[in-house]
Amino acid sequence: MKRTSDPGYQALRLSLIILAMLSLGALSGVAALQFSGGSGGATTPRWQEIAWPFPRDGWPAGRAFRCDGGDCAGAELYVRAKLGFCNCDTGVADDDEVDRVADIDLISAQFMPDKAGGAVRVAGLSGRSRAYHLTMGDGARHTAIGFALSHRCDLLVAVVQGAGEAAGLQRAALRFLETDETRHWTMASLQAH
Repeated sequence: MKRTSDPGYQALRLSLIILAMLSLGALSGVAALQFSGGSGGATTPRWQEIAWPFPRDGWPAGRAFRCDGGDCAGAELYVRAKLGFCNCDTGVADDDEVDRVADIDLISAQFMPDKAGGAVRVAGLSGRSRAYHLTMGDGARHTAIGFALSHRCDLLVAVVQGAGEAAGLQRAALRFLETDETRHWTMASLQAH
């Protein structure tokens, strides 16, 4: 005797199918959240390499990256070596040196330091970082963090800039600069001569 024509059986069967589909959907959502590294509304920053956006100057072009997600969504990070441009004895000694070398002026001619900078160690290099307020060409206000890091007589400069708050931008940039791939490229570019 078949029960497939029984309305109660049909309702139970439909309920079980719907329950199974909802369960699979919930599990997929949990897996996607765990895979993305996120929790709640926050997402893990992902840096995508972009073309070097600045015109040629006295230094070789560096590498540029755009952040998607996390504390740095929409921010850009510019990194390059300036070989033979650092005081071999003292390294990066003060904030004036960060202001001169960190390429902030390539992003905007209208920049103002936020406060005194501080000593920083990034990817095995020592130097200083400093936060800035930028007024972009379209009038938008951005935050930037400039890094000037020494390696013997050479300099590595990095700037992260975006609409986010300074602490979040700096955290995201430091995490990225500390990755194995970035550390490898950094040391290779500083030992290029």
